[in-house]
Amino acid sequence: MLLKLFEAGEPVLRQASRELSRDEILSAATQDLIASMYETMRAAPGVGLAAPQIGLPLQVAVIEDRQEYIANLSTDAVAERLREPVSPHVIINPRITYISRDGEASDTVPDGDAVFFEGCLSLPGFTAMVPRSLAVRVECLNEHAEQVTIEAQGWYARILQHEIDHLHGTMYIDRMLTRTFMGRENFDRYWKNVPVSEARRLLGA
Repeated sequence: MLLKLFEAGEPVLRQASRELSRDEILSAATQDLIASMYETMRAAPGVGLAAPQIGLPLQVAVIEDRQEYIANLSTDAVAERLREPVSPHVIINPRITYISRDGEASDTVPDGDAVFFEGCLSLPGFTAMVPRSLAVRVECLNEHAEQVTIEAQGWYARILQHEIDHLHGTMYIDRMLTRTFMGRENFDRYWKNVPVSEARRLLGA
């Protein structure tokens, strides 16, 4: 079932979400919710969707980065982003550790470790450059309430950070380089295949 996407300004997007118990995760209601979140994410289309984005303050997100999305980028852009397909999966009650380029682990995002444009289904039509950690480790539960540890880098790490931010009431506009904020049409027209370092220079970011 397709679900309504909540957009910036909705209070639920600025609230901290609550954790789910094992029984809640395994319930028919949560399993149906996960299926509907996948359907909604793919229809949008997007590479991730967190429960607050469909109006529920729960620590649940679904993620999938399809090859067909990556195919729209140039070879250089794919390599620059360290972007590869990511199989569909669920993260529940996640705990994230940021891994800097020199391998140090931290509870906070390394400043400017990796900077790329991001968009969001809750802020349609816009994009901006966002500093993120190049690599992360996420400890969470899956849809079977099983403990999972995810080691990710590049674009996959960015997706995880973006969705986990949603679970804490944070949006990419809270982290963005403000001079790079723009409409998607202008991004596609001028910046889509420009190297990020060059785009930052030209935009004064």
